[in-house]
Amino acid sequence: MSYAPARWLPGPHLMTIFARLARGPAGLAPRRERWELDDGDFLDVDRHGEPGAPAVVILHGLEGSSRAPYVLRLVAACAARGLSSVAVNFRGCSGERNRLPRLYHSGETTDLDRVVARLVAERPGRPLGVAGFSLGGNVVAKWLGEGGERLPPEVRAGAVISVPFDLARCADAIDGSGGMARLYRARFLRTLRAKALDKTRRFEGLPFTAAEVRACDTFARFDDAVTSRLHGFAGARDYWTRCSSGRALPGLARPLLAIAAEDDPIVPRESLPLEVARHTPALRLETYPAGGHVGFVSGRPWRFEFFAEARAATFLDEALRR
Repeated sequence: MSYAPARWLPGPHLMTIFARLARGPAGLAPRRERWELDDGDFLDVDRHGEPGAPAVVILHGLEGSSRAPYVLRLVAACAARGLSSVAVNFRGCSGERNRLPRLYHSGETTDLDRVVARLVAERPGRPLGVAGFSLGGNVVAKWLGEGGERLPPEVRAGAVISVPFDLARCADAIDGSGGMARLYRARFLRTLRAKALDKTRRFEGLPFTAAEVRACDTFARFDDAVTSRLHGFAGARDYWTRCSSGRALPGLARPLLAIAAEDDPIVPRESLPLEVARHTPALRLETYPAGGHVGFVSGRPWRFEFFAEARAATFLDEALRR
């Protein structure tokens, strides 16, 4: 497949914002299910397609959901190829608060492990793919790399889009002084702080206070005060180092397609695993000069398309039907 960036969306920011605001495909009718977890919490998932068809597990990005437009575009692209999908909401992202003090984060792979194990138990032998966007892509890449040959044989391949392979560099980018960096940062931190403040009202003995949460005006401060403390890391730098998927990629034993844009305003080009890709046969890193962050819009203003979702669905379809 070839990709020609939409000329009417010049620059990475317009591409990024347009793709996020564009409506998802119409006519999709997901089956919402609540999966109870062994730790007392739950995951809300949306199922699409025929139960017996090869399935793709889809993870959304930071503060997204299973109904984010980019997720629905991938769901539709998979459906067009006869693939079913299971779109997962991270804890606290389905529109309902999760039950425990903990939330989700860039390196949390145990819930993906639970989802895959349940799907394998439901239909042993059914081919499975895993896909993720941005933060969800980091989770997918980390899970595949750390799992290596130990993953269930049903898991055939993965596809990820706009992944922050190096969390420290990506946090530095979004914490930058530019106007657009401030816009992205404010958008994400608004809901992250709200969730953390809700935790302080619901639970006693948390490792942070409401005042500390309100003072978080950068990702570095939020990850240092909230994410790292809540999930057992020594601080933001420890969290970023241990949860960056780039360090897990050499362990890949399943084909992984990674789609990235060199002009991504959140994932700097120097954070892409270019050298790792040259020495890791299972990693197919496709970089494009333009595309923004989870953008990759092509076509005309009156008939535009989204390249990355279509490319990911094609790659997974080919892998799951071998």
